[in-house]
Amino acid sequence: MKKLKGFSVAGVIVGVIVVVLIAIGAYMVIDGNNKATNYNDYDFYSIIEPTKDNGNIGDHIKGDKDAPVVIFEYADYQCSGCASYNPRVNEVIKELDGKLAVVYRSFLLSYHQNATAAASAAEAAGLQGYWKEYADKLFEEQSEWFYATGSTRTEYFNKYFADVTNGKGDLEKFNADIKSEAVSKKISFDMGIGKRVDVAGTPAFYIDGQFIDWADNDENGTGSVTVNGKTVTWEGAQTGDKFIKLIKEIVAAKLGE
Repeated sequence: MKKLKGFSVAGVIVGVIVVVLIAIGAYMVIDGNNKATNYNDYDFYSIIEPTKDNGNIGDHIKGDKDAPVVIFEYADYQCSGCASYNPRVNEVIKELDGKLAVVYRSFLLSYHQNATAAASAAEAAGLQGYWKEYADKLFEEQSEWFYATGSTRTEYFNKYFADVTNGKGDLEKFNADIKSEAVSKKISFDMGIGKRVDVAGTPAFYIDGQFIDWADNDENGTGSVTVNGKTVTWEGAQTGDKFIKLIKEIVAAKLGE
């Protein structure tokens, strides 16, 4: 059997298969948890408070929770597109200065082997008041942990926790919470909502029940949303500064500006 830097080809293949099977198994557990939830009790386009269904972990909010405009984002910490848009989301929230809040919900892609672990780590950090800082850190360092497994991944996640808490966080509790039922239920709950609003890929942004189709537009290459009686239209993929401009236009329309 041919060797690759001390590893056999067969060994590498088996290792990859094991990692993929573990990821799929974790995804199925998370996805399966939401079958017992009555989603008719919830308004998907409002901020959801802690309940027994989401493990008593409410929606995560970037910006002022009382902002007059709320956009809902569904994302996966292992999604490279989500990582590239995250600083843009933070930037537009800052620039709009209290006018916009973005609710973040996890929507894990089954082929991302570390999606569940990363989401669990972010939720665990959130239980100690560091969700936003940890979420930003995961996106910033995505390339570092993307393919990590086992103890190496744990070392990365523990390091990020120490960094965002300036060493003041409870690391033992953090690692226990990662494996907790509450965290599993929160991720499952988010996934259940994402499926019901027809999230097809990440990141996905919604306002007033409408998908902000910033990337894949209709057959004419255009996208649109109607808010407060005003239709905002755009052509082609809205990336980078164009994305920020689009969000500002949608917020302005919503506020009647």
